[in-house]
Amino acid sequence: MVTVRQTGARPYRGVQPADRKAERRGRLLDAGLSILGSTSGSEALTVRGLCRQANVSARYFYESFSDRDEFVSAVYDWVIAGLAATIQAAVAAAPADEQARAAMATLVSAVNDDPRVGRLVFSTELADSVVVRKRDEGTALMAVLLGQHVGEAFQLPEDDKVQAASHFAVGGVRQALSAWLAGQVALTGDELVDQLAWSIDRLRPSR
Repeated sequence: MVTVRQTGARPYRGVQPADRKAERRGRLLDAGLSILGSTSGSEALTVRGLCRQANVSARYFYESFSDRDEFVSAVYDWVIAGLAATIQAAVAAAPADEQARAAMATLVSAVNDDPRVGRLVFSTELADSVVVRKRDEGTALMAVLLGQHVGEAFQLPEDDKVQAASHFAVGGVRQALSAWLAGQVALTGDELVDQLAWSIDRLRPSR
């Protein structure tokens, strides 16, 4: 008689272990966004409080994250990935001459509809060292993506002029949204979208 040794966790209520882990991780990330994107910010983020809000035990935090900094980084990456995918989809669906406005409308709508996202990505009041580093990385990534878009839209090589203009635009968008969310810029959402789109549409460098 051959004995078969079973390894690994078994499904629970029809849900596979990997799916349960992913579901717990998603709850932790969403709870982390709620805490980091609150007025209390990163100072309120503790493993115990996070797990209580996500309704999971502390051991499940450590099945996905080694420490607090890795978790904060993961929350930021998760939010940025969602924003990037949504913006890219909106741009792809828009005519060429309306793509800048589609991108800015999607971004402004995202931070306006979910204040947590706006605070995490743009609020200067959240000065967590990990978030600051991730913002700088995210700005560089968005500049590269914008440079690619400009090159394709205007049929230009992605040279240093295009990259310089792209970094300038992305930094300006970031600062404008930060000021808008802080109430320092008295524009409606539509007015802000118009202004940002107008600025990006003028990215074409002179030759």
